[in-house]
This record gives sequence, structure tokens and C-alpha cells, in this order.
Amino acid sequence: MVAFFGVVTALLLLAPFLPRRAEFALDGIAFVAGAAWCGLNFWRSRHAHCLVTVTGWSALALLTFAEIVPGRSYIRGDEQLVFLAVLALSLVFEAAWVRARGTNA
Repeated sequence: MVAFFGVVTALLLLAPFLPRRAEFALDGIAFVAGAAWCGLNFWRSRHAHCLVTVTGWSALALLTFAEIVPGRSYIRGDEQLVFLAVLALSLVFEAAWVRARGTNA
């Protein structure tokens, strides 16, 4: 698990140093990897935050891959910030879920 998150973090840290299209491709790969991880985790453990991260990161990956063709960002280059915002939103969602239901599943 640590190695997986390390690879995703490394992709996100490396991406800004590449040309725009390559940056979008690397970011998109990191977003797909994060979404896949949470998708598999949701299937296994049913953690509530995975509902938000899978949906948000999958949509963000699609947007990022669509940005490769024109070579420009549709969200002013804030793809990685949106990735973190989805993560934060998912944790808030899970906290609310736990408070309402008494479990994170």
C-alpha cells in the first residue's frame, strides 16, 4: 500500500516538470490509479469515502485525458488541486456518514 501511494505521489510530483500533454497524461494515469485503488477498496471494505473518490477521480481523469488533445487545461491547471479537494471532500463525507450511521461502511 505504501509503495502504491508512493508511486502515485511520485507521478503527481513529476508531472509539472514535463511538457503540457505529457503532464496531462501523467496526471491522468495517477488519477486513474487512485480511482482504481478506491474502487477495489470499496468493493472489499465498503468504506464510504471511496464512493466520493472513485466518482471524483474518475471524472477528473476523463477531463485530464480530454485535455491532452488541445494541450491546454480546462480548469486553469488546477487538476492536482482538484485531486486533493476530492480527497478532502471524501473524508468529510465519510465523517458525516460515520456520525449518521455509526460505521464507515
